[in-house]
Amino acid sequence: MRIKICGIRRMEDVEILNRYKPDYAGFVFAESKRKVSPEQAQRLRSALNPDIRTVGVFVNEKPETIINLADKGVIDMIQLHGDEDETDILLLKQWTEKPVIKAVRVKSPEYVEEMQRLPCDYLLLDTYEADHYGGTGRMFDLNLLPPLSKPYFLAGGLSPGNVRERLTGLSNPPFGVDVSSGVETEGYKDENKITDFLREVRQWK
Repeated sequence: MRIKICGIRRMEDVEILNRYKPDYAGFVFAESKRKVSPEQAQRLRSALNPDIRTVGVFVNEKPETIINLADKGVIDMIQLHGDEDETDILLLKQWTEKPVIKAVRVKSPEYVEEMQRLPCDYLLLDTYEADHYGGTGRMFDLNLLPPLSKPYFLAGGLSPGNVRERLTGLSNPPFGVDVSSGVETEGYKDENKITDFLREVRQWK
């Protein structure tokens, strides 16, 4: 089970991740309280353990911005949280050869089925809210998920206290889990919550 800690924005966050080594670190380039600039992300990336893969999180971003970050080695994977379609995904894969994760705000089984047909490498299943592209910290109904053949990350309100229960409620376990606000205290990454989350996932099954 892969683990992604998203919303890394301080050198202190990098130091925590270097100590406990999750599989992925997420840099948010979209409008958010966790947003980082390309320059900030590059500095953080240079201090991060190279075994931890970096994921850039974007919402309706210009392709050239994403391609530039990929070319500079700031990000190893691309996560799309906006209205990007098949054409956008194919363009990024052609120009960067980086794996693409497409976030899906789960609102119906039919919608998830439709998104599963996109040419992305992974899905990321998040909570649907009409006015937000993600990062709400709220859970979604697992009964809305159809059978999934594409590998996916489970997101949406995960925390050390609920991640095992959420994983146990799935008939088809995810490729990985994604957490951000669930390992924060007062808006900042909390080392104790991160270690608790990692332990819960790593000991599951």
